[in-house]
Amino acid sequence: MVSSPRIVLDVGQCGADHSSIRRLCEGFGARVERANTGAEALSRITAGDISLVLVNRILDADGSDGVALISELLAHAPQPLSVMLISNYPQFQQEAVRRGAVSGFGKSELYSAETRQLLERFLS
Repeated sequence: MVSSPRIVLDVGQCGADHSSIRRLCEGFGARVERANTGAEALSRITAGDISLVLVNRILDADGSDGVALISELLAHAPQPLSVMLISNYPQFQQEAVRRGAVSGFGKSELYSAETRQLLERFLS
């Protein structure tokens, strides 16, 4: 029996960053879906089949706060949900973890060995 791929929901990235994140996650065999806004992300998580949500610190489509969105996603998830913040700024990473996210990574670390190891825990 073939298992279905893990699903990553990428929230609030610009097109170029989404493409980079998609390539990285697809390297683990994951399928990557995109949500441009918090409302789209909230709607999508209700299916309960998401393995990991990656949230941009500032959503590209509307400039909304990704850290605040993490709290909202976790509060409305129908089952336990793994969420990471994508930000180069440690203070925002710490705030995201305080709100229930798992430790994330910054775009400057996208291709580092540490980021690959971090994602492997959720996508392998």
